[in-house]
Amino acid sequence: MVYRRTPQVQARLDAQRAAILDAAGELLAERGYAGCSVAAVAERAGVATGSVYRHFPGKAELVVELFRGVVSREVEAVTKAGELPGDPVGRVVAVFETFAARALKAPRRAYALLAEPVDAQVEAERVVFRRVFRDVAARHIRDGVRAGLLPAQDAELTAAALVGAAAEVLVGPLTSDNTEADPGLRTFILRALGGSHA
Repeated sequence: MVYRRTPQVQARLDAQRAAILDAAGELLAERGYAGCSVAAVAERAGVATGSVYRHFPGKAELVVELFRGVVSREVEAVTKAGELPGDPVGRVVAVFETFAARALKAPRRAYALLAEPVDAQVEAERVVFRRVFRDVAARHIRDGVRAGLLPAQDAELTAAALVGAAAEVLVGPLTSDNTEADPGLRTFILRALGGSHA
């Protein structure tokens, strides 16, 4: 006979999983990836270490799921920024300025998401994030080219280069006490796009 969980047992397990993810999110924001060990997550969540392993095979799988949740919120925010009124060039700038502003509000977490040494599974999630972010920017770059506001260009290539450059520009402020966005980021983006706004 197959064991079936009662709704109460499933609700308790779901609540425990949510508490574990919340604890991991707090630790990631405070201590980064290195400080997000299974033991630390279990202690923060108020559960046994074995309970974490019941839900996740290991730290990498736990953080991958956490990254997916955090990244989906970040992508949603930059997507909304790109939907604000204005021309396509201004929308590209808004996407990157929103990305930078949000990263600088949670610098330790942003550094973990962007640059901290991580396991291969988490690094693979970073690649997915960068591609999604690239696609958001590329859509507006293509619109700018179609509208004659930008010169003809490979929108995906330009967007990918901008994503990489923005992440690199942020590493310094994310690892120091200076949590100000570099005012040159906007100028760089405009020049990289090749528009008349530069």
